[in-house]
Amino acid sequence: MTFAAKPLAALAFPALLAAAPLDAQEIWVTNEKDDTISVIDIGTLEVVRTIATGERPRGITFSKDFSRVYVCASDSDTVQVLDAATGEILHDLPSGEDPEQFVLHPNDRHLYIANEDDAVTTVVDTGTRKVVAQINVGIEPEGMAVSPDGRIAITTSETTNMAHWIDTETQQLFANTLVDARPRHAEFTAGGSALWVSSEIGGTITVFDTATQTETGKIAFEVKGVHPDRVQPVGFAFTEDEETAFVALGPSNHVAVVNAETLEVEDYILVGRRVWHMAFSPDKSLLFTTNGVSGDVTVIDTAKRQALKSIKVGRFPWGAALRP
Repeated sequence: MTFAAKPLAALAFPALLAAAPLDAQEIWVTNEKDDTISVIDIGTLEVVRTIATGERPRGITFSKDFSRVYVCASDSDTVQVLDAATGEILHDLPSGEDPEQFVLHPNDRHLYIANEDDAVTTVVDTGTRKVVAQINVGIEPEGMAVSPDGRIAITTSETTNMAHWIDTETQQLFANTLVDARPRHAEFTAGGSALWVSSEIGGTITVFDTATQTETGKIAFEVKGVHPDRVQPVGFAFTEDEETAFVALGPSNHVAVVNAETLEVEDYILVGRRVWHMAFSPDKSLLFTTNGVSGDVTVIDTAKRQALKSIKVGRFPWGAALRP
């Protein structure tokens, strides 16, 4: 496999920058059909910057100090590193083929990248800009997670329908666990004792005990008036106290509110079309969801469990990340 990045047409154009307060808290949203990032000011709930990227940006995350942002430019076969203050593309990382999602290790150095076309997880050292490992996983890897202590990385494979457990010291698989059809997203709880994995076609979230890699629970969803085939859990996020999880349900156009202790669904919130991923404001009072088909972001009041506003962004918004 070669890791040479394809030429990026977007590099020929400067980022489109609008004046914004230097201390503004922001939500960064990747627009996979516009090859851009929309930057939303949390205070005004308006788009204040639009930044050019490589082809089909999807996964997005920040360095620990929020000075750099990493973006999966999937159709450019690269991970781009941008200056968060200016939006300038600093350099590319050798990501492997078709990077879709990734996770940054707590050491702030190693990126674990799901390469959808190659059935591998690529580990890249962001300091040396070199690949340090490639790990064979299932077919069409997508979701990525890392435990809070950094000892375990997870890759989910959409076609194999598994979560793959990786020892980050040896960069070797040590377990493979079955989930329902087409797993999309994975998250550890803050203490690391449990792993949640969403299954888009299966319509469920599976909960695992981290210590034993055994299934401990399952969450199913039923939205009134929506055909079950359209209820497709994708991205999700926990509140600060981890008592509640918000789950994007894809083309059902709803976000589920789940009691994280009982695993019962308590509410559904209507949002935009094909809700995919999400990011909280710093105090987690607001939740921003990316709605691909309607090309907007819904702002949810998490206490009232109500949608407050829709913010127009680019075409097919996909990923979201907080810059506090």
